[in-house]
Amino acid sequence: MASGAPTMVSDASQGPAGAAPLLPLGFTASAASAAIKKPGRMDMGMIRCPAGATLAAMYTTNQVCAAPVQLDRRHLRESRGHCSAILVNSGCANAATGDRGMASAVEIADAVARACDIASIAVQHNSTGVIGVQLPLDRMIPQIAPMAARAVHGSIEEFARAIMTTDTYPKWSSRTVTHQGRICTVVGCAKGAGMIHPNMATMISVITTDASLTPSEIDGHLRAAVERSFHRISIDGDTSTNDSVFALASGAAGAFPPDAIREAFKEVARDLALLIVRDGEGYERGIHVRVTGAPSDADALSVAKSIASSLLVRCAVTGGDPNWGRILAAAGRAGVTLDVNALTLNVGGIALFGSGSPSATPLAEREAAFRKSMVEVHLDLGSGEGAEEFISCGLTKAYVELNADYTT
Repeated sequence: MASGAPTMVSDASQGPAGAAPLLPLGFTASAASAAIKKPGRMDMGMIRCPAGATLAAMYTTNQVCAAPVQLDRRHLRESRGHCSAILVNSGCANAATGDRGMASAVEIADAVARACDIASIAVQHNSTGVIGVQLPLDRMIPQIAPMAARAVHGSIEEFARAIMTTDTYPKWSSRTVTHQGRICTVVGCAKGAGMIHPNMATMISVITTDASLTPSEIDGHLRAAVERSFHRISIDGDTSTNDSVFALASGAAGAFPPDAIREAFKEVARDLALLIVRDGEGYERGIHVRVTGAPSDADALSVAKSIASSLLVRCAVTGGDPNWGRILAAAGRAGVTLDVNALTLNVGGIALFGSGSPSATPLAEREAAFRKSMVEVHLDLGSGEGAEEFISCGLTKAYVELNADYTT
């Protein structure tokens, strides 16, 4: 590609505050209501790429894997990384539903293929909601052809709202890449508020771009983006049966510098990951853990994840209780060799521990650090150059209440 430094512009469009961005060129979208769980709300969303798109996807590692995810894996492989339509429904996960569940996933994919005049292997379909419940095909199938017919190039908002479950707001983000007077966009949306943990979480995300990318290129961009975003958050330590991140490139805007596209993917994915944490079920305040000075990046990640996922640390954050000893205890069980005398712990910029002893920081300052909307934890291990981060949130009474009677 000809030389020339690309310029990346961050759009002011991150849900819920900003206006929803337009889909990139080559994509259309629509939504419908099939009363899957509740009458009167949009619960089916479709994104089309009539001229075809290259596809990359990452799916749940949970071995109790939903029927549509199993089918999607097969379609991704058989299509060799190409897709022309994605359909996502909320309200029912179609997981642990046996042969009937798989037959339903196939029937939906076939219906989308007929409506869009494409091959079935060019369809990706996912479901999100309650596990162990069959899809109401009698209400869903009649919606598919009208959805395909009225899909238009416009905002991503309808689709983002249709895939929500316990989310309290839709989530989207976008970036624009400018190169030699030409522009392309990277636009993504996501759902997720509970069962969030690395290696996918109860989250579904779709990232689209009009840049021209081969299946191998878009797969590389997606994996790099997911590793630094969705694999760095946790709400409750659970990984769902349906988790998926899809990336599609229409190619309508032509080729752009790979490094710029990769950076745009990373930024959009990180925005979406943070929006998921801030919408965590029962969310009151977040936890951002940075670990530096580790023997390796992998060791830093192990320690950061141990701290951010600790139930005791999360309860302390919920209560605004500056019980920093729980942070050190969580670090100590991460399986990484530590020298306690080399550790330095700060929360919100306030010194709490160093040189093997507590810091003489006034209680009021410690309490204030633990009561911010995002509690910033920085632990330096003093034993290397490794650094990583992990993001979580407090464990609240509202989270327990919501999940105690989720289906009743």
